[in-house]
Amino acid sequence: MAYDERLAERVRAVLGGRDDLREQKMFGGVAFMVGDKMCVGVTNDDLMVRLGAGEQKDALKRPHVRPMDFTGRPMKGFIFVGAEGVKTKRQVQTWVDRALAYRSMLG
Repeated sequence: MAYDERLAERVRAVLGGRDDLREQKMFGGVAFMVGDKMCVGVTNDDLMVRLGAGEQKDALKRPHVRPMDFTGRPMKGFIFVGAEGVKTKRQVQTWVDRALAYRSMLG
């Protein structure tokens, strides 16, 4: 399964030169791990975002957002943002910032 390399590059640019960042192939795409916990990723043309269960409900009200679902059951606290929802740098930045905010709560 291929993933959008251009979107992955845009995510890398937003995450910048973090010392605690590493990439890992996952879910047929690439996951960006911050402090060894998945933060965001790219699979197909979608941005995967880890928000936590509380933020997920609010995020699902936004356009181009759907539950992250690989097995027929949505994963709690994770969403997909479709290509239309991550066209601009600002859109990517917004989702990455939300994921980083949740990540910082994990310790």
